[in-house]
Formats: sequence, C-alpha cells, structure tokens
Amino acid sequence: MTKRIVRIAIVLLVLGAIVVWAFMPAAVQADFATVQKGTLQVTVEDEGRTRVRDRYVVSAPVPGRMQRIELEPGDPVVAGKTVVARFAPTDPALLDVRTRAELEARARAAESAVGAARADRDRIQSELKFAQAELKRAKELVAGGAIAARELEDVQRQVTTLERALESAEFAIRTAVHQLELARASLMQTRAGSVATIPLVTPVSGLVLRLLQESARVVPTGEPLLEIGNLDDLEIVADFLSTAVVNVKAGQPVLIEQWGGDKALRGRVRRVEPSGFTKISALGVEEQRVNVLIDFEEPREVQERLGDGYRVEARIVVWSKDNVLKVPTSSLFRDGTQWAVYKVVDSTAQRQLVDVGQHSGLEAEVLSGLAEGDQIVVYPSDAIRPGVELARRDEL
Repeated sequence: MTKRIVRIAIVLLVLGAIVVWAFMPAAVQADFATVQKGTLQVTVEDEGRTRVRDRYVVSAPVPGRMQRIELEPGDPVVAGKTVVARFAPTDPALLDVRTRAELEARARAAESAVGAARADRDRIQSELKFAQAELKRAKELVAGGAIAARELEDVQRQVTTLERALESAEFAIRTAVHQLELARASLMQTRAGSVATIPLVTPVSGLVLRLLQESARVVPTGEPLLEIGNLDDLEIVADFLSTAVVNVKAGQPVLIEQWGGDKALRGRVRRVEPSGFTKISALGVEEQRVNVLIDFEEPREVQERLGDGYRVEARIVVWSKDNVLKVPTSSLFRDGTQWAVYKVVDSTAQRQLVDVGQHSGLEAEVLSGLAEGDQIVVYPSDAIRPGVELARRDEL
C-alpha cells in the first residue's frame, strides 16, 4: 500500500511539473548588440554626375555651307592645329524663267547705260578740244589788242567748265560699268569645285566630347558645332535636398561611391550654390534642390574610367568624431518624448532611457544612459516588455 501511494505521488509530481513547464512563459527571441565606442560619421548622400569643369563650344565663325565633320567623340584635338570643320560659300538661289529674264534685261540695260556714258564723255571731249583751241586764239588776239580781256575770261571759264564735265563723265562711266558687273553677277551660278573652302581650327586642346552638328549643311554665324573638354579636369555636381544641404560647407570630405570601381573615391566640397531650384521626384513630389560642386582628391589614374556625365553617389561627411559611445539606430524607440532602448540584464529586458546626440542612418551617439559593453536589443518587437526573459536568436 505504501509503495502504491509513493508511485501515485511521483506520477502526480511529474504531471504537475509538466503542467507548470507548459504554462511558463517562453523566452522571447531577440537580436542583441553590444554598446561600444568608435568613430561616428554623420553624412548626407544623393546622386550626382561627373562633368568637365571647363567645356568649350566651337561655333561657326561665318555663315556658309559646312562640310561633314570627320571627327568623332573622344578624338584628341590640338589648339591651333586640328581642323574641326571646313566652310564654303553658299550657292545662290536657283533662278526661275521669269527671274532670269528680268536679270538678263537688267544686264542689257546696264550695257546700254555704259554705252551712253561713253558717248557723253566723247562729246564733252570734242567740245573741250574746240574750247581749248578757241582759248589759244583768244590769247593771241588779246596780245595784239584785237579783243578785250573780258572775252578771254569767258573762254577760259568755258574751258574749265568742260574739264569738270569730262571728269564727271569718267565717273559716270565707272558707275555704269559697276552696275553692269552687278547685273552680270546676279546671273552667275556656283560651279562645283570652283570655290575654295575655309578651314576652322580648334582654339583649345582636349577631347571631342559631343558633336552638335555632324552632317554637311548650311549654317548661320554662331551655330554650335561641337564641344571640347579635358577629362583630366573632372568635377561632380550633385543636387541635394535644401533641408539636408544647410549642414554642408565648403571643404567637407566626400566619399564617392557606386561609380563602378571596387572602392570609394575621396573628394571634397568646393562650393554650395546659393540658389536652389524645384525638381519633380520619381513619385511626382516637388522638391527644392541645391547643387553642390565636388572636386576629386584622387589622381586621374585612379578614376581614369570615369568620363563626362557619369552617374555617381556622393556621401558628404557633415560631422565626424572618434571614440564615440554609439548604438545601432535600430535599437532606439520612442518612450513619450524621450529615446529608449531595451537593456539586457540577467537575460531579461529592462527599459532604459537614453540621451541621443548625433546620429547617422545606421548608428547614433549616446550621451548618457548606457555604458560601454552593455547588451541591448536590436529591432525590438511588440512581444518585448520590461521583465520579459530574452534569448539570443542565434542560441535557439
């Protein structure tokens, strides 16, 4: 009887232990992180593009018929030596039957005007020759006292008048000849191969970045033809949100990433443009953007694969400090108006208020509330409460 009671008691104890174990709250799985000191960098980042710092647009110096440009993007050019384009005079407009008939009639009229001017000159020459002979006889008669001196003056005045008329007739002939040449020129047509071309030599050295005009065509004065620049002098222009750029200053270091290379390149902010602009985001939201100009600090050999207009990501370091006590930002949550974390004490969760200073996207500076080496919960779930038993996720 006694043995039976003992057996029953043992069974009841085992069943009770099983029930207690079944209804005991299980430890909540969580990810832990250790509070530690290190370097903290606060950055702002956005997309940017490379561009040649000084680019030159070569334009047509004169109007004319430009021949096809033989250069290709990437070809080197030397200032004062490389011919980038050649120009020839434009062909005159084609003449229809009516216009040609009018121009031919005008040319014949000009020929007649030349003939009339020459005939008028010949008449004046004859009158002048006669007047000069009369002047010679009048001088002899005045010397002999046959006529008065006044009559000699009249003859002298007539000779002078005819000499001036002869000069005017010569000018009239020249004018008529020029009018004839103008009328004949309006009938001329350009003959293939008969007109010399005018070369256009590049004023700067570098590489051809872009052809703005390639095929042969008639261009006006100032027509852009091609762009020239030097890839050894690249810069980055990145547009940041105006709310983020207020902390950016000239001289701050920049990490240039996602450019296609194995490691980030070093750069430095040269200028923050004073004027912003409105840009529509991919979601259709209007944003105020500000351009930031960045210089490379790497030698050209390091980023030689970069060209003009390449996409990069620029990360500007606006604040940096060593030996900073920091925690992952994923461990922080709001407790009223303050920041808090779940501190792991004896495998249980304890809510701990903390003062947070600077923070980046991944880490935050802790000013008070934690010490180096403390264990905290990362990505705390709703199941975690103060006093809840915790278990490291990778231990279960």
